[in-house]
Amino acid sequence: MSYPGEREDQAARFGSEAFFASIGRAFVAMCAVIPVLFLIEAIDVGIGAGRLDVAGGIIPHRIDGLDGVIFSPFLHAGWDHLYGNSIPLILVGTFALAGGTRRFLWSTLVIVLVSGFGVWIIGDPSSVVVGASGVVFGYLGLLVTRGLVERSWWNLGVAAFIGLLYWYQLYNVLPTDQPISWQGHLLGLLGGVIAAIIFRRRRVRPVPALYGPGSPTLTDL
Repeated sequence: MSYPGEREDQAARFGSEAFFASIGRAFVAMCAVIPVLFLIEAIDVGIGAGRLDVAGGIIPHRIDGLDGVIFSPFLHAGWDHLYGNSIPLILVGTFALAGGTRRFLWSTLVIVLVSGFGVWIIGDPSSVVVGASGVVFGYLGLLVTRGLVERSWWNLGVAAFIGLLYWYQLYNVLPTDQPISWQGHLLGLLGGVIAAIIFRRRRVRPVPALYGPGSPTLTDL
């Protein structure tokens, strides 16, 4: 008989069959997200490039731009922007999702809210912010922090691998004059750190049987 949390522990154990199965399912799921983003971009181009971005993007300090906190990760400022986010989103999203569907969804919500509201508060009021890069940085922060708080060398190794692949993007968390929302990147990273701490896995030990070899002896009072 399995105990609560046993399945999650098995999936988190590097090299186990459950581990590779969870990685495979997560990869397929994240690959399925990308065509949706391309469809949205195609609709935006079809109705007039940028119209959806303005309607659904974050416009800092403006109430009518607050809905962008939820919608902006699904929008991109052109095909190049979308191409640049797609592969990193698949990579970091796969490993974040492999850690468990429920906490992946809650972690994504925290990342989106921290990044989105943060941009709305401190972003440039003359800008419209769109893109999934805040979520990408959030997943990166999630993996690094998860590796530390859960003592998982696997998560740290994944984060280091992603960092080596995309090290040239990490400076985008710093202030810049380029038309890039460094605030969204930095706050997304922070959101990932917060989510990893809040939704960290607590290992559950099996509950010993009440009766059986080695079980405590019941004594009448």
